[in-house]
Amino acid sequence: MSAAQSQPLESKLEALQCHFTWDLNPGPSNLFRLRDDLVDIGTEEGNRWLGHIYNLRGYIQYKLGFTEDAQSFFTKAAEAFCNIREADEGPWLAVNYGNLAWLHHLLGDQGKSQDYLSKVDALMQKYPSPPQHELHAETYAEKAWTLMKFSTEKQLLAVDDFEKAIGMQPEMVEWNSSYVLLLSDLKNSKTGVEDEILEKMRIAKEQDPENLYLAAHYLHQRSKKGERIDEDEVRELGRKILRNPVSSYSGMREVLRVYRFCVSVDEAIALAEEALVNHPDERYLKRSVALCYSWKILFPRDRESRPEQSTLERAIRLHEEVIPLFPESSLVKKIDLAHIYAKKDQGTAERMYQDLLKMDLEPADKQMLYNQYAKHLFDDRRDYRNSITYHMKAAEIPKQSFFRCNSIRVLEKVRDRRRNPRCGEIEEFLENLPACSVLYQHWI
Repeated sequence: MSAAQSQPLESKLEALQCHFTWDLNPGPSNLFRLRDDLVDIGTEEGNRWLGHIYNLRGYIQYKLGFTEDAQSFFTKAAEAFCNIREADEGPWLAVNYGNLAWLHHLLGDQGKSQDYLSKVDALMQKYPSPPQHELHAETYAEKAWTLMKFSTEKQLLAVDDFEKAIGMQPEMVEWNSSYVLLLSDLKNSKTGVEDEILEKMRIAKEQDPENLYLAAHYLHQRSKKGERIDEDEVRELGRKILRNPVSSYSGMREVLRVYRFCVSVDEAIALAEEALVNHPDERYLKRSVALCYSWKILFPRDRESRPEQSTLERAIRLHEEVIPLFPESSLVKKIDLAHIYAKKDQGTAERMYQDLLKMDLEPADKQMLYNQYAKHLFDDRRDYRNSITYHMKAAEIPKQSFFRCNSIRVLEKVRDRRRNPRCGEIEEFLENLPACSVLYQHWI
């Protein structure tokens, strides 16, 4: 009997490397958001991350209480790995077997749990990790890909895991592509990523020419560095993405951002609308079109201009169609819709916000809502006093995020100008807050 087999069942389960031991534990709203994000990646043939996608979907379905779905997705993950690797077994199955061992244990079937533990043990003996590494490269890669879907703290751990995996198997171009995209997300700013990361991205793009998401992201980062991007290059990439299967990994959302900043938001809308005409039942594309209209209405190049009535009506109709397609993860779209209504009907917008404020939200979602409502009060209602109150409400929620830091920056500016009668109150409030440190992100 091996050392692994002689351990108590609980100890062996805890020692596994799988989704159940990676301390993921997202809250309900994040579970629904992740589930929807994974659904929108799609399952097109040739997706090198398909096994990882199914494994994470299985874990999320278990956390949501859908145990039969969980087992189905874990089974699909094993099939996907074997198809992609063109082999019946290999170290890429270790995480999947670990998930199944945990699932059967939690469902009370200890016999099946032990069977999968034995399969993990057999894999580890047949495919041991290199002496200088704790885990096999395949396990490092799957763990990194999974962790990058979660908090900033988890993403920082993912960087280290990707580096270990790539160091062991540098020929896996999809690992390197995801690694540089993760670095870009972590090091992003209003002026783009550091030159070193941009160079890593250029090399990754050359090694992974079919990755149009990476190509679009590379263009976006170059534009943020102040480089002039050829409009025809952007349009050519947009046409390529349009011909590919619909997926959040296709690069559509990212190329639309490049259109917005390097061509025009109107051409971004035209491209997204064309994609939706070609695939009218794809909720991801409908959401992308709605996003483009949000840009046009909420972030106009001429701040004094007012959107045309037809544009407002199309934006409202799209958002009202999108929200039911994401019933558990549509808070952002509901906030966008309230912002858009504020350009048409202040009363309706305020009623929408009041309904949102009555919702039982998790702290992070509540913080986002308070921040956005504060901006609505300032920009649309000219209610400066209550705007400050809601920025304070956002800032006092002890959750590091873009929205908390944004509210703190607003309060600091009001304090520093010394014009508002609440300056003393704001100064005392800020003195009692912990420091805020968060990387720049995009809001919509």
